[in-house]
Amino acid sequence: MTYFEGFVAPVPEANKEVYRKHAADAASTFLELGVKRHFEAWDSDVPEGKVTDFRKAVDAKPDEKVVFAWFEHADRASRDAFNEKMMSDPRMEQMGAEMPFDGKRMIVGGFKAIVEEGSERGDYTDGFVVPVPEGNAEAYQQMAAKMAKVFRQHGASRVVEAISDDVPKGKVTDFYRAVKAEDGEKVVFSFIEWPDKDTRDQAWQKIMSDESLKPEGDMPFSGQRMFWGGFEPIFDTAKSREPATA
Repeated sequence: MTYFEGFVAPVPEANKEVYRKHAADAASTFLELGVKRHFEAWDSDVPEGKVTDFRKAVDAKPDEKVVFAWFEHADRASRDAFNEKMMSDPRMEQMGAEMPFDGKRMIVGGFKAIVEEGSERGDYTDGFVVPVPEGNAEAYQQMAAKMAKVFRQHGASRVVEAISDDVPKGKVTDFYRAVKAEDGEKVVFSFIEWPDKDTRDQAWQKIMSDESLKPEGDMPFSGQRMFWGGFEPIFDTAKSREPATA
């Protein structure tokens, strides 16, 4: 299955267009070095949580928004080869010097897909970060696979669940701190792509009111420490490479 490098970053709201341009300018280099898809999405419907949330994950300031992003790779080996090329590419130094956000508070990590449903790209994205006890990984995968089919039945273009495989600890922030991970827990980086926000909103309303989908017994993860939000894509190489339509 696909391998993902997942990112969550705090970006000053005033820098939205500068950030989008920065991502677009860098994308050609990333694709040249081996990335299959480069995706960036902007904070649109991101709720405040009591325990964790996207803003807390990156210590976002009042004037900052959250970006949810990823690189796609065929597998871990392809991702490692890309990172090796990137670290030795002189263009990276200039990109790093021009970042329109605080890179020290960005969280990043490598995740291997455990669920992939659908292949179409969407124009609205739900992002999730979830703490899962390592011993519950199989139960979580089974639950996620079942729900992915439900999301697809309600109009989702694509559903991905990817579990931590190479997620580093950071000095300021990281994925583990973001979900207040306990010993023996993995982190899941997950997203749902929807055709548009209206489809997403209607789907969630139906899913949340469907009594047959209410869980039975204990969930295989800590719901109180999971967080999620809705994001509007601002740059996507999959879209930028699509042929123009008349």
